[in-house]
Amino acid sequence: MGDVQKSDRHGDQTRTNAGGAARRVLLTVSGAIPTTLDDDVASGRRPRADYRVLAEHLDADVVDVPRARNEGGRLGRLLARAGAGPILAWYAWRRRRDYDIILTDGEQVGLPLAFLMRWFGSGRCRHAMIVHVLSVPKKLWLIRLTRIARSIDRYIVYSSEQADVVRGLGVPGERVVLTTFMVDTRFFSPVEPSATRPTICSAGLERRDYPTLVRAVDGLDVDVVIAAASPWSRQRDSSEGVRLPSNVTIERLPLDELRDLYARSRFVVMPLVDVDFQAGITTILEAMAMGRAVVCTRTAGQSDTIDDGATGIYVPPGDADALRATIQHLLAAPDECTTLGAAARSWVVERAELDRYAERLAAVVGAMLPSDS
Repeated sequence: MGDVQKSDRHGDQTRTNAGGAARRVLLTVSGAIPTTLDDDVASGRRPRADYRVLAEHLDADVVDVPRARNEGGRLGRLLARAGAGPILAWYAWRRRRDYDIILTDGEQVGLPLAFLMRWFGSGRCRHAMIVHVLSVPKKLWLIRLTRIARSIDRYIVYSSEQADVVRGLGVPGERVVLTTFMVDTRFFSPVEPSATRPTICSAGLERRDYPTLVRAVDGLDVDVVIAAASPWSRQRDSSEGVRLPSNVTIERLPLDELRDLYARSRFVVMPLVDVDFQAGITTILEAMAMGRAVVCTRTAGQSDTIDDGATGIYVPPGDADALRATIQHLLAAPDECTTLGAAARSWVVERAELDRYAERLAAVVGAMLPSDS
């Protein structure tokens, strides 16, 4: 799910739709829905929230962490100290008889909920779980120990590598749904590069290899801006402690200023360590939606989105020389950048646009509803 913040207002929290009928789907949000969300979207300060658009397509009830904590009873308040996953799982399990389907926004919620439903009853409620990264040994060990893999009715995954991990747990293939991640193409839309001096950028924290990027651009005639921030990642900034050449700056930017950074950049670089999940996907799709070519590290988990040579360019992990050569090539070939960026934008509009994403997930969840709906 998208970024969430601390809040006291939790968006739509009733169990009835406009016609008064009970809602049949509960959607979890692993954070707090901002009180200023609607105003920020309307004013152009931030993109639409994926959970809000998804809830609209599903006609779903939404529960975030503050709501789960406030309505979770004494045990719920204790569980909240352990993080978003346990309290949301506890809340969803307590409400399982009120819904036909619970859609959890990540395995941090989905796995504890699956445990509760497997061993303490599901109340005929079905469970769809969005998967970010299940290949962590501790998670796999817990799944096998608690025998919960088959108790989850649908796994919605963003990476073919993670889909293989799920199937490796003995989950039938029909329960594994591979889909493209999403971006708000209204907020992130193409503009001509505005910088007078050549500028490129990178952004985010999760599994970034900024030291390799810094080595690659040292001494080049280009300004490099690294927006090393993330609303949800717990990863440390890999640029910390790295000696920065004079053409590299580190910034922390709100979303509207990050969009401006993409706008003034010739192209975007996504340096990654070699991981087996889609680290960097948010930045990649934002840049592509802006009509920017993306130079990305080819990793096991980040190989489903960019069409090498058509919408962007892949480089090997940790290879500063290859990255430098690719950056130099694109700086010297602005027409190629434009062609790659236009193709990237077209791909995103067709495959990763936020409403299309919500429609796909709504179809998956809708197919799970009881036939007497």
